Amino acid sequence: MFLSMHNWMRAEPLEVTIKRLAKYGYESIEIGGEPDKYNTQQVSKLLKENGVRCWGSVTLMFPGLDLIAADEAVRAKTIQYCKECVRMVRELDGCEVTIVPSTVGKVVPQASPEQEWAWCVEGLKEVYAYSESVGIVLALEPLNRFETNFLNRSEQAVALATAVGPNCGVCLDAFHINIEEEDLYQAILNTGKRLVDFHIADNNRMHAGGGDYNWAKVVKTLDEAGYKNALTVEFVAALDRTPVNKYPHALASADPSLTPEQLKFIQDHGSGVLSENFYSWLVDETAKTLRKAMKKAGVQATQVPKRVKVGKAGKAYQNVKTEF
Repeated sequence: MFLSMHNWMRAEPLEVTIKRLAKYGYESIEIGGEPDKYNTQQVSKLLKENGVRCWGSVTLMFPGLDLIAADEAVRAKTIQYCKECVRMVRELDGCEVTIVPSTVGKVVPQASPEQEWAWCVEGLKEVYAYSESVGIVLALEPLNRFETNFLNRSEQAVALATAVGPNCGVCLDAFHINIEEEDLYQAILNTGKRLVDFHIADNNRMHAGGGDYNWAKVVKTLDEAGYKNALTVEFVAALDRTPVNKYPHALASADPSLTPEQLKFIQDHGSGVLSENFYSWLVDETAKTLRKAMKKAGVQATQVPKRVKVGKAGKAYQNVKTEF
């Protein structure tokens, strides 16, 4: 396993993000799904100069992006957007694209369960065909029920991935499985070799070590499931506006590059604008916690792979039905 991190949680020049990751020993980045924002040649140069690899990307499902929208035009736009994320990762010599199928924050269905499933499978199959042709693996991510009404648990993600194709994977997030899974450790084991990516936040969505997760147990369970890929940091720090705030540097003025859509996305996740000092501290503390957990679990650090291939899910999910 190796350390990776998202960059959508704090708006700043990408050069600042990459230099911070290099400073604290992160091997890679899972770059936010904004392909129109990045010049991949320039980003590749920045990555190479700082000794950081592109691990992948994650779709940022702002309003208007939804694979299960009742509006066919919205679905078509979302399919094209997902393909553009795949293209970006391929040009950055990355490995995977994590896909959240529906708009984040949309919890009211627009059609029957059967119709939403059919729309999603159809759209993902088109993205999958393209991703396979360029050597990028998809990872479908379930979110908690308060952020989506569609994909919430690991077995649902495995069923969807199975319906899409044999090399379609799953991404699990420590924060979401802490809410939705009956046994979050067993969920990791059951997902097995379908698991392509694993997002890191503590039980309260703070940095690793800022909650009550047993990170050595998490890492050990991932290892038992055969997982060898990224520990992708995705904390969303809560902001305390009361006199008992123990993080006095948590707030700052917005960076000029922060768009209204980005700010809303961050606020909808229960956070806001974080100061550079506070954010860097969270990045550092997370890295320290995960390295300590890997050492305690007896798991060796690995390098970022050049390609990823998906295997079968664990025994409990091998017979999941994908038909209604």
